[in-house]
Amino acid sequence: MTRKANPSLRPSRTVAPEAGDLSIGDLAREFDITPRAIRFYEMEGLLAPRRDGQRRIYSARDRTRLKLTLRGKRLGLTLSEIRELIDMYETGRDERPQLERFLAVLESHKSALEQQRTDIEAQLAEIAAFEKRVRQQLGPRRKAAG
Repeated sequence: MTRKANPSLRPSRTVAPEAGDLSIGDLAREFDITPRAIRFYEMEGLLAPRRDGQRRIYSARDRTRLKLTLRGKRLGLTLSEIRELIDMYETGRDERPQLERFLAVLESHKSALEQQRTDIEAQLAEIAAFEKRVRQQLGPRRKAAG
């Protein structure tokens, strides 16, 4: 007996595909990230794909936003900083305020990184001093045992 496909189970194409449409898998492969990460960025309001039932359809705009998000993450920016900068850019107004805000965020982040570097260098110097002391204490014992 041949079963007919249940029309209610067939995927519907309620959303007409547009040039440049991407699936979550397409974006994940292109940017070498997981679909879960993409869904997380969507949940955080950084991406807003169209829906075709349960299927997410990402536009060229979403691709650009993801690219900028990942670039911001590499720079160490928070997701809220990234969202603010991307949203400012998309207003279509004068980009000077966005550039000034971006510069302020970069300067703040750079300052924090420089402080971390100073702290790390101080910790490394302290470790080196302890290593030297411990090696000096171990020195005579090593010779006596050998």
